[in-house]
Amino acid sequence: MKISLSKIQYQKGIYLILFLGVVICFWRLGSTGLVDETPPLFAAASRAMSETGNWLTPRVNGLNRFDKPPLIYWLMSLFYSLPGQNFWDPLGTWAARLPSAISTLLMMIVLGDTLMKWPEQNDHFPRRTAVIGSLVFALSPIVVLWSRIAVSDALLCCTLGSSLILSWRTYVNPVAGKWWCSWFVLGLAVLTKGPVALVLTAMTYLLFGFAQKDYINIFKRLKPLKGLLITFVVCLPWYIAELFVEGKPFLNSFFGYHNFQRLTSVVNSHSQPWWFFLMMLVIASLPFTPFLIVALYEFICSLFKITNKSNTKIIDQSLMNFSGSWLLSIFLLFTFAATKLPSYWLPATPAAAIMIALISSGNGRRRNYQFVLYIVLALLMLGVAITLSLPDLWIFSVDDPEMPNFAADLMQSGLHLRASFFLFVVSFIGFIFTFNSKIRNLIFVQIPLILLQLFVMIPLWDLADSLRQEPLRQVSKLLLSSRYANEPIAMVGVRKPSVHFYTNQLVTYELSNPIALVNLSERLRSEVRSKWNKESSTLASKSPTILLVIDSNTSKLPHWNGLQEDKLASFGIYNIWRLDIKLLEERENLLKRKGVKSNWKEYKNERL
Repeated sequence: MKISLSKIQYQKGIYLILFLGVVICFWRLGSTGLVDETPPLFAAASRAMSETGNWLTPRVNGLNRFDKPPLIYWLMSLFYSLPGQNFWDPLGTWAARLPSAISTLLMMIVLGDTLMKWPEQNDHFPRRTAVIGSLVFALSPIVVLWSRIAVSDALLCCTLGSSLILSWRTYVNPVAGKWWCSWFVLGLAVLTKGPVALVLTAMTYLLFGFAQKDYINIFKRLKPLKGLLITFVVCLPWYIAELFVEGKPFLNSFFGYHNFQRLTSVVNSHSQPWWFFLMMLVIASLPFTPFLIVALYEFICSLFKITNKSNTKIIDQSLMNFSGSWLLSIFLLFTFAATKLPSYWLPATPAAAIMIALISSGNGRRRNYQFVLYIVLALLMLGVAITLSLPDLWIFSVDDPEMPNFAADLMQSGLHLRASFFLFVVSFIGFIFTFNSKIRNLIFVQIPLILLQLFVMIPLWDLADSLRQEPLRQVSKLLLSSRYANEPIAMVGVRKPSVHFYTNQLVTYELSNPIALVNLSERLRSEVRSKWNKESSTLASKSPTILLVIDSNTSKLPHWNGLQEDKLASFGIYNIWRLDIKLLEERENLLKRKGVKSNWKEYKNERL
């Protein structure tokens, strides 16, 4: 079905989605520091690109970083290259987070545009359905989180999601002559996170072909052979150049470790039970999960439904089938993968948003269970609201050793009560819609959720930043102001990449055990690491002392005691010591006589 809206109605819908997206994604985006552990690595590598002009290989803390392809680094680097950054981005977080926020906003627009131009049969309010779908996506708990984090997941969600939606639009309307667009954007997805984008695309097409019983038209209209050539033209030049320059380390680390090994074995202790992504499916679509479950039920039933004429299903009414195939592909791939992370579900959220929006339109037989959907939503939000209003039941179970006062500060802030109020409003609206079908409109449920984002989640982010990240910024500031010429910096125990990011200096990171002390002492004498000015030197640079950041628990361990440290300051759980390197070497030799051996020269795929 082609667009049934007037041009003015369509434009109003797009402008509304754009406005809501800007409010949700960009409000106070750069007001807090980067969240350890991974975002400072992305940000530091991107800033180093901007400073050195080396846009080929991401490097952080003097080391190559092969975990992700370069597109996310390139985008961050562009923002870091803008003039006057100290004025408009004093924390360095606007530049790092903008690609994620823009990605979420673009995905909202693609969703809204598609739902308005190809509404379901008998959907008399396609603009409303489009706004609902865009907001379901943007208000997903994991989208809200990852759209404000400086990593590559939101960009993958946008590029892969846009590529898949464009391919469905080509299938529906092949005469448009833009079949190549989806393959071009797929190339960007491969430049964002690697071959996983190709695997998920292929799985989606195969499942969609089965759902539609129409492999022939899918193949003819999408032109996969020509399309893959376009995709490879976009993405392969960087891979070839990087392989030529860096050779086997890039091949082993990027393809071997960060792709194949994550699929076949557990990496970084990210092991989860087989049902982990069932849980993510439920959590990521809250509070609209009941709508998604019904949509999935419809999709699974349609997979085995016998079709009529020509054994194919109506092409321009196939968006539900396509979204279901897309979501199921992500669920299957990552369920069978050995390494499981919540962020792996992010590319499924646009598909879930489409399915929820289509179900919420309440057309045809779907009207029969709208009553049940709204009462389940209302009861679910009522339960959460009551729980939040009784903090003694849960608040002191929130235990983060890096934020020992978080529970008390959260109680004092009253944010839990504010959240409870907004969720009570959602529940109240849900109950009204349960008994009055004439006024049902999911947008009214989404309005208090937008307010929840602005007046609860963002202040909560600010609170966590003041307790968790502000001490690290204070540590970094003191390190820079107290540092002697060429004095090395190290951090042991709790290792935070943000210290490297905020100081913009080489930082040696080690654990807390005796091996870590031996490693640190040896590395100061022997390790050579290049800084972004392309100079190479040993980390110690003939300095007689070292600045050491050590957390409170690590500082109590016997092998770190008795080093005659000069205690400069403490911020939160972090202490700043100045140590005599000769005394550190004496402790190293003592530990070696007890049989402690260093292991820092062993190859590691992920290093700080």
